[in-house]
Amino acid sequence: MTADNEKQLTERLTPTQRAIIDMEYPRFSDGEMDRRRALIDGWMAEHDLDHVLVYGAFWAGNGVGFFTGWPVTAEAAVVFSPSATPAMYVQFYNHVPEATHIAYQTEVGPGGESTIGTAIATMEQRGKPNPRVGVIGPLPMGAYRALEARTSEIIDLNRAYGGARMIKSEEEFDWLKIGAVLSDLSYEAVLRNTRLGDNERALGDHVERAYLPWGATNLIHFFGVTSMADPDCCVPRQWPLTRKVANGDVGFTEISADFWDYSGQILRTFTIGADPTPLYEDLHATADATFDTIMAILKPGTTAQDIFDASSVIEDAGFSIYDDLVHGYGGGYLPPVLGCKSRPAGPIPDLTLAPGMCMVVQPNVITTDQKAGVQTGEAVRITETGVESLHDVPRGIHRIDPS
Repeated sequence: MTADNEKQLTERLTPTQRAIIDMEYPRFSDGEMDRRRALIDGWMAEHDLDHVLVYGAFWAGNGVGFFTGWPVTAEAAVVFSPSATPAMYVQFYNHVPEATHIAYQTEVGPGGESTIGTAIATMEQRGKPNPRVGVIGPLPMGAYRALEARTSEIIDLNRAYGGARMIKSEEEFDWLKIGAVLSDLSYEAVLRNTRLGDNERALGDHVERAYLPWGATNLIHFFGVTSMADPDCCVPRQWPLTRKVANGDVGFTEISADFWDYSGQILRTFTIGADPTPLYEDLHATADATFDTIMAILKPGTTAQDIFDASSVIEDAGFSIYDDLVHGYGGGYLPPVLGCKSRPAGPIPDLTLAPGMCMVVQPNVITTDQKAGVQTGEAVRITETGVESLHDVPRGIHRIDPS
């Protein structure tokens, strides 16, 4: 199986992208990392900051990886100060050697008794008392209070950081493509390996075996499997059931293989040992029509309102949605996050698409009683002239005929 996947990687990735997978530790170029560090410099100047603190913990807070190359594990706090090498403090102590090897032009040390306390001490050593500090990341209340007590003002830079992640560099799209291809291989493994008697946990096992040999980890693999004759699920579940797969079932899935904080996202529907029933054919035809209608208008200059208006095909068919219809992607769950008229996702943002954006279009079309549903979609990039998918798996309802 690994040999088959290696062949697929070679066929679907450029030589540059394939070489990234083979690196001991995948790294962005110095030029790309310097571009990111320049954002920090700009925010310091704009807000008259003495330091910027980038924080993450328990595998959350991707700003740490974005600015250093070190994906957050237990905890990491990075201090950026003018005319000083960034300093990163990590938990736990045994994570320090590898973080030191991976982090780009960063002094790395243990967080000690208190990671935030160690970071604050570094700020005080580097400059004046009671500095102005900008913060990026999910800083918990205790750490915030400790920082607040030793600073004159804390500036929340999370909105600025999120805005900066909206437009991707070409290098970032190389990494997103890797995540997309590995996500595709995972879905294809489900089609190839699912057997009668498997449960949703086993489907997850098929998913992860496809990408673990290539350095990726799990971001999500959600499944919903139910009987087409008596459905009780309209959207993929976050936690797998032990119900066994049987002929006459329908399944839908949302898979994102994470390659060093960069992932694709593929959403597909499949049946087990039978063709889709008329209801599921209608649901999926509506999902396909919605996807195609939205893709036809995605280009620079298209507004979030334009995308929302294009979703009316769902209600015209007598259906609705449960999951969000569209969202920005790559570096977070980004704007625009849109629903449809029968299931809005909040106010429609004043946002216009631009080249370099990445989005997921993912119509999860359901019956209005919320008993049956399908999902299709994938991650796409906005180009100078339109849109292109990052994925290679054909859409449509796939049929599995397991032994």
